[in-house]
Amino acid sequence: MQYKDAPNPMNKAELMALKPTIHKVSLNLVDMNRDIYTSEKLTVALHPSETVTRMMVRILAYALNYDQDLDFTKGLSTADEPDLWIVRPDNSVSCWIEVGQASPERMRKGVSRAEQVILYAYGSEVDIWWAKNGDGLKALPKTEVFRFDAEQVTQLEALCDRTMELTITLSENQIFVAAGDNQVEVEVSALS
Repeated sequence: MQYKDAPNPMNKAELMALKPTIHKVSLNLVDMNRDIYTSEKLTVALHPSETVTRMMVRILAYALNYDQDLDFTKGLSTADEPDLWIVRPDNSVSCWIEVGQASPERMRKGVSRAEQVILYAYGSEVDIWWAKNGDGLKALPKTEVFRFDAEQVTQLEALCDRTMELTITLSENQIFVAAGDNQVEVEVSALS
C-alpha cells in the first residue's frame, strides 16, 4: 500500500531549486600576525547542500586571508569559482581559496587562474583524503594546503545564527572565535 502524503527524499534538481539561507555577519577581525584590525559587514549564503560547519570554515578562511578585494563567490553552485577569491580591479585573480577536501584536479583550476592557491581542509577523514591526494596537491605550483581540526570546527556551529556578531582573533596558528560569551579556539596547521 502506498501513501500519497509519504515524504519523498529530495532529488538533486529539487535540492538545487531550494534557496540559500542568508546569514548577516558583523565581523571584528584582530589579525596580530599581519597587524590588521578591522570591522566588516558580511553577507554569507548557506547553500542548501552545505553544512553550517562548512559555512563557518568559509568565514575562518575569510578572516585568515582578509584583503580589501576578498569576496565570497557563488561557491557550491558553480564549478568555475572557488569558495572565496581575491579579484583585483584589473580582473586578475590574486588568490583562489577552496574549503573542504578538494582533488588535485579541482585545485588545478585555481593554479591556472590565480597567483596563489590555498586549500583549507577539515573533517574527520582529512588523513585518509591527504594520503590519497597529498602527493598530487604538493606537486601543484603556488599551492598551499592547511587543515583545521574536525572537532574544533564542529564547535563553531554553536556560534552560528542568522545574524552574528563575531570577533575573530588570529595569533600565529591559533584562531579565537567569539560570539557574545561563547568562544571557540581553532588551530590551523600546514599540510604543504
